[in-house]
Amino acid sequence: MAEDHGRDDEMPPSYVPKPAGEGSAQEAQSKKSGWKSYLAEMVAVIAFALVISILIKTFFFQAFYIPSSSMTNTLEIGDRIIVNKLANSADEIHRGDVIVFVDPGGWLDSEDDPDRSEFMDTLYTIGETIGLLPKDSGQHLVKRVIGVGGDEVACCSSGGLLTVNGEPIEEPYIKIGTIPSGMEFRVIVPYGHVWVMGDNRSNSEDSRAHMGAPGGGFVPVDNIEGRVALIMYPLSRFGGLGDYSSVFQDVPEP
Repeated sequence: MAEDHGRDDEMPPSYVPKPAGEGSAQEAQSKKSGWKSYLAEMVAVIAFALVISILIKTFFFQAFYIPSSSMTNTLEIGDRIIVNKLANSADEIHRGDVIVFVDPGGWLDSEDDPDRSEFMDTLYTIGETIGLLPKDSGQHLVKRVIGVGGDEVACCSSGGLLTVNGEPIEEPYIKIGTIPSGMEFRVIVPYGHVWVMGDNRSNSEDSRAHMGAPGGGFVPVDNIEGRVALIMYPLSRFGGLGDYSSVFQDVPEP
């Protein structure tokens, strides 16, 4: 009798039946491997983002907040600002720029640390380190540059204006109702330094207040963190600080 090669119930010689449950176990293992791969990818992306954030904060931009009214109305208490850290050299800093700088010594009173838990302190430290939170004012100040190395800055002209290298300047950025300076002075800015003043002239302990202290009220360029680029918060005040280079356009070189 001829063999029947058309039977449906015969399996090919190479077929090996899978033990019960083996398929589902392989699927579970595959899903587990998929989740591990996804998590590893997420960790890598987050780590990369943090590295980029730290690099940007360290070399390019950094956030600060404004703790006082010395720069009103240009900057208000509580404003969050972004500082361009590339603008921190004598070639990059110009008259009229608003800068953030490290206390040259004795400008700020020592303040107690905020009353926060150890856990919150850790979170704040991490946030400031990676640039997600504005850096505490700490030992930093924000003022406007009036004179650069070699300039003679004086107050006041016969019209009650500041003069830079003998040229009276109109200052539209100072707080309305204040005068350019309530005290007379005449200084020559050493090279490698700047002379700074707050826009709220009647409520700003700036270079004028430290003329008799070591350093003569001048800020070393090496202490400058950078130039304020914009206000980022509150959103109602979002934007740049304006270009006031025209205020000094007629000032002769020293």
